[in-house]
Amino acid sequence: MPTTLDTAELRRLDRDHCWHPLFQHSQLDGDTELTVFDRGEGCTLYDSEGGAYLDAGGGLWNVNVGYGRQEIAQAAFEQMQRLPYYPHSQINEPATRLSAKLAELLPADASHGDLSRVFFSNSGSEANETAFKIARQCQRQRHPGQNRYKIIARYQGYHGFTMGALSATGQVGRRTPYEPLVPGFLHVDPPYCYRCPLKLSYPDCGIACVDEFDEMIRREGPETVAAIVVEPVIGGGGVILPPDEYMPRLREICDRHEVLLIVDEVITGWGRTGKLFACEHWDVVADMVVTAKGITSGYLPMGATIVTDKVFDAFSGSPGDGSELAQVCTYGGHPPCCAAALANIDILMRERLWENAADVGAYLLHGLRGLNSPLIGEIRGIGLMLGVELVDDTGALLDGVRTAKVKAGVKSAGVLVGQMSHAVIGPNSVLCLSPPLILTRAEADQIVDALGTALADQS
Repeated sequence: MPTTLDTAELRRLDRDHCWHPLFQHSQLDGDTELTVFDRGEGCTLYDSEGGAYLDAGGGLWNVNVGYGRQEIAQAAFEQMQRLPYYPHSQINEPATRLSAKLAELLPADASHGDLSRVFFSNSGSEANETAFKIARQCQRQRHPGQNRYKIIARYQGYHGFTMGALSATGQVGRRTPYEPLVPGFLHVDPPYCYRCPLKLSYPDCGIACVDEFDEMIRREGPETVAAIVVEPVIGGGGVILPPDEYMPRLREICDRHEVLLIVDEVITGWGRTGKLFACEHWDVVADMVVTAKGITSGYLPMGATIVTDKVFDAFSGSPGDGSELAQVCTYGGHPPCCAAALANIDILMRERLWENAADVGAYLLHGLRGLNSPLIGEIRGIGLMLGVELVDDTGALLDGVRTAKVKAGVKSAGVLVGQMSHAVIGPNSVLCLSPPLILTRAEADQIVDALGTALADQS
C-alpha cells in the first residue's frame, strides 16, 4: 500500500506521537530527520522521497529471505480468512505443522536427544524468557531438594528486553537504567579474541574464557545453577565469533555439572551464518534452542523455544500436581504467524539460502578485508553476519562522532548498516552487517564500495 500522507505530515505526526528505540529524540530539534520507508523489494528499501538503499542490516538482523515475498503475505492472508486466532491451548494446523517442521530441521544426537518440543511466543525476548523459566522449573523437578535457579550468560551478549532476558543480557548500557534486575543471573567474559578481556592470545590461551563457566559453576555450587545461555556468535554485542573449540567444550562443561545449555539462535538461526543453525558449525546439540527473527524473516512476529524430549519429560506428572509448565502466551502459536513462518521456511529451504550466505558472505568478507583504511581495526564474521570494528590511531574504539559520520557516509552512498549500541562503556564503534541471505556478489561489491568511500572521507 503506498503512503497516503505526504512525507512532511508523516514526520510531523511521528515527531509528536512516536517513541523510537535507542534514539535521543532531542536530535530532531536540529537537522536530524528519520527516513520514511515506503516499500521493499529483494535487498532494497525505497523511501517516500524516491531514495533507494541496499539494506545491509537486513532490517534488524531478520529479513533473511528479502523483501517483497508474496508467498509469505499470501499464506498469512489466507490463514486470516480461515482462522485468524484461537489460543494455543487447543490445536491449530499451522502451529502443529510448524512444530513438526522445527523438530525435523533442528539437530539431534544420541546423548542429548531430539529438539522436538516447541513452545511459541512473539519474539526472541519472550522465547528466552520462556527458556529461563523452563530451565528453573525443569531443574527443580529433576533435582528435588536442590534450588538450581542461576543462569550464567556472557558480557556483551544480548538476550532480550524483558526483565529476565535483560538480566541475562551482558550489555551495560541496556542494563544500568533498569537495575536492580532479576536475581540469579551471572556473567563471564566473551570470547572476544581481538580485545581479549583476559589479556591472553589465541591459541596459547587454551580458550580460558570458556573455562570461566566451569569455574563459576564450581564457585557457586552446581546444585544452584540451572543453565548456561549463549549466542553461538554474539550479534549486537559486536559480532564476536568464538574459536572452534569453544562450543564443544561448553557442551562438555554443561554435561559435567548437569547444567542445561540454552543456545540463543535468534540472530544466527535460519541460514545467517552459512548453516541452517549456527550450532551446526561445531556439531553441538543444545538442551534448548531459542529462535525468532529469521523464522518469519520479519514478516510477522514469532518466537519459539524448542527443547529436547529429555527436558520436556521433566514436566510429566499427574493433573493437579503442578508439574506442567505454568505459562501461557496469548499470541503464542498464532495461526497466521505460523502460516507465515511455514511459507518463509519453505522459501529458505527451496532456495538453500544458507549456501548463498556462506558463498556471498565469504566473498563480502574478502572484499571488506581488502579495504585499506587506518580506521579499520578488525573485520570479522561468518556467513552474512559480519562486523567492522572501527578504531582511532591508538587502536582504541573510534569515538562516537566519527563513527556516526562513517555510518552516515555509508547511507549517503545508498547502503544501510547496523551498529553496536549500548553494549560497552565508551564508544560502540562496531558496524554490523546482516543483509538478506539472497544478497548477490554485485550487491556485496556495493556494500564494500560504500564503506570504502565513507572511510576515505573520514581518514
